[in-house]
Amino acid sequence: MKDENELKGLGGWLILVGLGVILAPIRLLATYVPLYQTVFEDGTWQAITSVDSVSYNPMLSTLLMGEMAYNAIMLLASICLIYLFFTKSYLFPKLYITIVAVSLVFIPFDAWLVTMVLPEVPMFDSETKKEFFRVLAGGMIWVPYMLLSKRVKLTFVENKPDKILASSVDVD
Repeated sequence: MKDENELKGLGGWLILVGLGVILAPIRLLATYVPLYQTVFEDGTWQAITSVDSVSYNPMLSTLLMGEMAYNAIMLLASICLIYLFFTKSYLFPKLYITIVAVSLVFIPFDAWLVTMVLPEVPMFDSETKKEFFRVLAGGMIWVPYMLLSKRVKLTFVENKPDKILASSVDVD
């Protein structure tokens, strides 16, 4: 059994968590900036919002704005997650789990909304499936780790109110 001092800190499996946390906003920016930039630069936005356009669909623009808002919130949350990770804040595991849970709900909900607005589009296209299973697989690995790891419990303690007492389970 490892000494508690050996388990405290950003080591062990937390290195992989940290890499994922650092790469998350980069992945979001690399995925969505070009996509949204194209929508606004190639006339798509004008086509779906102009009443005179054959492509006009008021629900499509609302859906797109909702997706942009969600992705902006996830970008801000992922940046906040980096800060909480490196400051070893007690809030890090909670926010990490929340982001995974919200993503697992939002992805199928968004896919369903797309089919309501665009019935010809399949609910679970290859990209939607890929993203959902990426989040699900990561969540199945890292959420239990966040909940059970002794290293997580010993590391993410900064700014923790005194009245919150954590019980430890040896996972790391």
